[in-house]
Amino acid sequence: MIEKGKYRHFKGNEYEVLFTAKHSETLEEMVVYRALYGDAGVWVRPASMWDEEAERDGKIMKRFQKID
Repeated sequence: MIEKGKYRHFKGNEYEVLFTAKHSETLEEMVVYRALYGDAGVWVRPASMWDEEAERDGKIMKRFQKID
């Protein structure tokens, strides 16, 4: 389960996980989060993608890293 709190995306921007939810058709776990920059838009992403690893500049890292 994804914990509430602040996270840093591997590209540098920060986000706050508001809660998790389930997709109404597939029951897939989703993460509902908001950007901590710009217009503070609210987004949703499958939890499986949230926990993925990503590569940047030849380094493998978590897509989102908890920072608080």
